[in-house]
Amino acid sequence: MNGHQSFVLWFTGLSGSGKSTLAHAVEEHLHQAQCRTFVFDGDNVRHGLCSDLGFGEEDRKENIRRIGEMTRLFVEAGVIAMTAFISPFREERQRVRDLFAPGEFIEVYCDCSLEVCEERDVKGLYAKARAGLIPNYTGISSPYEAPESPEIRVRTDQENLEQSIDHVLQYLRERKLIA
Repeated sequence: MNGHQSFVLWFTGLSGSGKSTLAHAVEEHLHQAQCRTFVFDGDNVRHGLCSDLGFGEEDRKENIRRIGEMTRLFVEAGVIAMTAFISPFREERQRVRDLFAPGEFIEVYCDCSLEVCEERDVKGLYAKARAGLIPNYTGISSPYEAPESPEIRVRTDQENLEQSIDHVLQYLRERKLIA
């Protein structure tokens, strides 16, 4: 009915790796191609559906669980769902992957060095975390478990935005998920 497959693009990476920027840019390209899309990120999830959660390990796991269940519903409705969350733990990302049929969960690893992420940090959160002012900050005082075999690996510290967008769209076209 939509003229495209439904699936989730799960953008993961450190804070400042370009997840939200890339997800919204890919969404714009897909929207221009008449695809039904929606991006879930901290701005529209953490202030509503997950506003009762903090940033400790258990709350982070619950946050990802809720996002996974929500995106599954969108995929069932025929929408291309995109998420832009650090989602630091492999086990939690695997739990979400297990909610989907094969090929419906596409992990997009926004691979970016910690140094570049810190350079991009306009809010100074990394500096605050290094000073001990922010506990459980991924990449500093809390681990980030990089994907071992993501469907798409985008080197956001080496590619410009257009190259990164093309990287994602090429994958989707090659698998005939979009026209």
